[in-house]
Amino acid sequence: MTIFLKNKQTLQIDNFTFKCCIGRGGLTKFKKEGDKKTPKGIFKLGNLYFREDKICKPKTSLKCIKINQNMGWCNDVKFPKIYNKLFKIRNRVKHEKLKRKDHKYDLLIPIKYNFNKPKIGLGSCIFLHLTNDYKPTAGCIALKKKDFLILLKLIRKNTKIRIS
Repeated sequence: MTIFLKNKQTLQIDNFTFKCCIGRGGLTKFKKEGDKKTPKGIFKLGNLYFREDKICKPKTSLKCIKINQNMGWCNDVKFPKIYNKLFKIRNRVKHEKLKRKDHKYDLLIPIKYNFNKPKIGLGSCIFLHLTNDYKPTAGCIALKKKDFLILLKLIRKNTKIRIS
C-alpha cells in the first residue's frame, strides 16, 4: 500500500484524498538540513507517536508510542550518532521537541527519509503531523486531525509514501 503526494496540497491513498501542506520551500531531490523543503522519493513510515494527554490512542495497525516530556528528535549535525533519531532530550543537542505546546505533534509519524545510517546534513525530522491552517511546514507533510485519523485506519506497517 502506498500513500501518494499527488501535488503540493493533496495526499491520496486508495480512493481517499486528503488536503495537506508541505515544506515552505517546496519539493526537492537534494534535501539539506534547514532548507524547509520536503524530500522527493519513496519512503517507509515509522511508528505512530501520540499525546495521550490530548488524544485517545487511535485505531491503527501501526505501533503506537506515547509521547513524553523528554522525547526529542535530533536535528543537530554536531551529533552524528543520534542525528535524525529519537533520543532523550539533552540541552546541548539541537532537536525537535515532540511534546509541544501547540497541537502539531499530538499525532505524528516519522517519514523514514535519511533514516537508516543517516547522512549528516541531508535533513532530519521529516514527519506526517497535524495542521489547523495548512500553512507551509519546515519540510514535513501535515493534515487536519480528522483526515489524519482516517489515514491511520487505512495504512499498515508496510505502507510507504511516494513524494514526487
